[in-house]
Amino acid sequence: MTEASTPEFEVALAVFNGQAFTALIGASLRAFGDGVAVIEVPHRAELLQQHGFLHGGVIAYAIDNALTFAAGTVLGTRILTAGISIVYLRPAGSAITATATVVGQTKRQAVVRCEVHSTDANGDDVLVATGQGTATLIER
Repeated sequence: MTEASTPEFEVALAVFNGQAFTALIGASLRAFGDGVAVIEVPHRAELLQQHGFLHGGVIAYAIDNALTFAAGTVLGTRILTAGISIVYLRPAGSAITATATVVGQTKRQAVVRCEVHSTDANGDDVLVATGQGTATLIER
């Protein structure tokens, strides 16, 4: 997994930062490479639902983008998410970190699992959601 400035990370970071929705949310790409991608999303008032927790759509975004970037480490850049499933375990009351890992691949698609962690009121790291999805090469 690449956390420093390598050519691969710089390309991934340029693609990541080129997403207008990513900029709107304020997410950051923390790691990319070897079948893994890590994305962080801040806890900001604009991203909260009515009870003060990060909106489920924000968590879904983190899973979707992390799994596609992880898949990109094995399939290249011309991919799209083909499908995702999400299980929400508990509310996220602080910033989140989504860590996605490729668990299987073919020439055209990759299956990826993702865990989303946050910090609870006691300062403990907690799993707030899990996801699984498939990314596939874009048809020409």
